[in-house]
Amino acid sequence: MHFKYPRLTAFAATFLVILIVGIAGCSATKSRSNYAIKNNQVALSDSQIKKNLDTKIITTRQDSQKTATAKYKAAAESSKYTLASPYVKVNPYGTSPLSALVTFKTSNAVKVTYTVVGKTDKTSITNTVKGGYTTSHQVPVVGLYADTTNTVKITATTKAGKIQTKTLKLKTSALPKYIKNATITTKNVDKTKMAIGKNKLTVINRTTKQPFAIDADGAVRWYDTNYSQHTIEQWSNGHIMILSKKNQNSDVYNDLIETDYLGRVYKEYGFANKTSSTDGGVETTVIHHDLVELPNHNFLATVSDGSKYKEDTLIEVSHKTGKIVKVIDLKKILPKSMWANYKKGSDGKIDWLHNNAVDYNKNDKSIVLSSRNQDLIMKLDYKTGHIKWLYSGKKKSSWPKAYRKYVLTPTKGTITTGGQHGLYLLNNGGKNSANSENFMLYDNNINVTNGNKRTSGKYSQAVQYHVNAKKMTITSTWSYGKTLGKTNFTSVIGYAEKENNGNVLIDFGYKAGGQQSNIIEVTKSGEQVFNATMKNASSKAYAYRAYRVQFYNSAYAFDATK
Repeated sequence: MHFKYPRLTAFAATFLVILIVGIAGCSATKSRSNYAIKNNQVALSDSQIKKNLDTKIITTRQDSQKTATAKYKAAAESSKYTLASPYVKVNPYGTSPLSALVTFKTSNAVKVTYTVVGKTDKTSITNTVKGGYTTSHQVPVVGLYADTTNTVKITATTKAGKIQTKTLKLKTSALPKYIKNATITTKNVDKTKMAIGKNKLTVINRTTKQPFAIDADGAVRWYDTNYSQHTIEQWSNGHIMILSKKNQNSDVYNDLIETDYLGRVYKEYGFANKTSSTDGGVETTVIHHDLVELPNHNFLATVSDGSKYKEDTLIEVSHKTGKIVKVIDLKKILPKSMWANYKKGSDGKIDWLHNNAVDYNKNDKSIVLSSRNQDLIMKLDYKTGHIKWLYSGKKKSSWPKAYRKYVLTPTKGTITTGGQHGLYLLNNGGKNSANSENFMLYDNNINVTNGNKRTSGKYSQAVQYHVNAKKMTITSTWSYGKTLGKTNFTSVIGYAEKENNGNVLIDFGYKAGGQQSNIIEVTKSGEQVFNATMKNASSKAYAYRAYRVQFYNSAYAFDATK
């Protein structure tokens, strides 16, 4: 994720300046050449960006797991383990202490379900192992309590309905200090109205340190010993993508791992993190701040390009080769006036955009983006880079003329966001969703450049929007947070996620200047049904995002023999 900059001829430079400033949302495929602008501020070529980031698939973690992999493969293939006397290993890969692997064979084909018995009502975790009726069983158990002798009930059911059960007692270790010290308290809990089902936990995706997940009581039921930063995303196959680092003592997060809730690593992507010393030195965080799985299973990440500019580029990385196959440099799409004269930060970098969210629209093959430092949300055609629409507090008349036709008109009472985070589509891939889109975001409500000056700093909120692309209008259709006032104002980070039952889970991640992270689940009418506060999180280990996640989903299957 990094890049350099040769010069152009005067003709090419002039041509590309016209292309950028005069043609809104020009085709990304037509603006790939390097171009120089005044003050020696330069956008990089795609090839230089690829060179700077230098992504590749590595096998460091898989190699370290080879012994464990061989052991579990042998156990799965052995006939000596039965339901009455199964093979059991807590924390099978050494990085997920609240998980276990249970392996056994049965004489008859059975379907296997397990339950980690909860300490209170509606805190049990129940899963059916994918694979249907078989005689060989590998049961990935997740959702154990820390420092506890857990009760796990395994049920084997034949097609005829005959049931056999086995109860296991699994002892776990105590929580590590950075999780134990991040105390969780809960209030306003109504489990009958929460979106928790039979196997959902709330993942605390932290800005640093170990990620973890809690149940409706606020008890930790999963964590990963790998330090993560910003990025934990569940893939369609039930695996999770975590941005981590190879050395816990390092400041550099440049190791993206595809793992599961047991800790098995399936793939690992390394980033070289090369930057010129004149451009601010090594990037400490490679992915800023989001990652999305594309339909072809490649991933699209928000990154910095390795120049003096940061957090204004996206890359698509092949899941097969680990190489960058597409680059989107937003300096080549948005007006030069936004970035050419933007001031440097304390790190010497120019953070003019601060792109912090991306989602891919399956219906029309586009992407939606959230850009904090321009208080801007926008939609681009993914193939061409063409702008489809833009929305911010920036008046239409203040945009360059060629951009104005893309600026959405807010309907009466529509909320203008400021410093927003976490934009994602709600009706993704749904019928007619390309021209009638609904999306959710977290509005920090801080006027960075084009926010609402009148309300800035008074509250933060989750907001749902509707875009009518035919009429080019935008309407805020639901929000929550204003009534909480300045108490829950967060100048940075945060997330809002709509649940299947219509509730919204909101992460006020930087409450009280980062002293707290407050996660609230509310109904459509605004009734709180879950309110969890994390305190004493240690330096910078706030809740960057909070997700309500199935542990695990129906697509996930564990197989040590593969």
